[in-house]
Amino acid sequence: MALILGLILAGGLGRRMGGVDKTLLPLGGRPVLARIVERMAPQCPAGLALSANGDPGRFSRVFDGPVLPDPVPGAVGPLAGILAGLEHGTGLPGVTHVLSVPGDAPFLPDDLVARLAASLGPAPIAVAASGGREHFTVAIWPVALRDDLRAWLASGERRVGAFIARHGSMVVEWPAEPVDPFLNLNAPEDFRRAEGWLKG
Repeated sequence: MALILGLILAGGLGRRMGGVDKTLLPLGGRPVLARIVERMAPQCPAGLALSANGDPGRFSRVFDGPVLPDPVPGAVGPLAGILAGLEHGTGLPGVTHVLSVPGDAPFLPDDLVARLAASLGPAPIAVAASGGREHFTVAIWPVALRDDLRAWLASGERRVGAFIARHGSMVVEWPAEPVDPFLNLNAPEDFRRAEGWLKG
């Protein structure tokens, strides 16, 4: 049985939102991060960690778990955050896998971990999909991939999909209607649309 650490990826630069921490912006009166924690904490028995650079104190009103800076320099993208999660998970007793989710996806499904974990076995990585599209940063990764991922980044590779293809994955599909559970809030219009969905 996999023991899974949840990892919220909040290291993006938020350029389309004016360079702010999208995960701390309000949605329906609550920070996006609070909504993600609420959905993911019950699904991750090994707890949650947050991948983010800079001052970790800015998250303290919403998140009381470990905040992990990128372990490699240069803002190389989400794989650096995933590596931080794998390295952190390796040091936790019994943790075998890390589930990564974006820090701007407030509608994550309640059965995310259960369905992805159930698909593990034929391939080492399990990836979520909706509407026929794979979401590479919504995935379960074995901590055993830590060293290979570090070497991959050191070689100059950055593409999440290419690293997944290197090892193989199982893809698990969720319906995209009435609301895509993997919607990312990338721009002001996404926040407006999400506010409308919350109001029903």
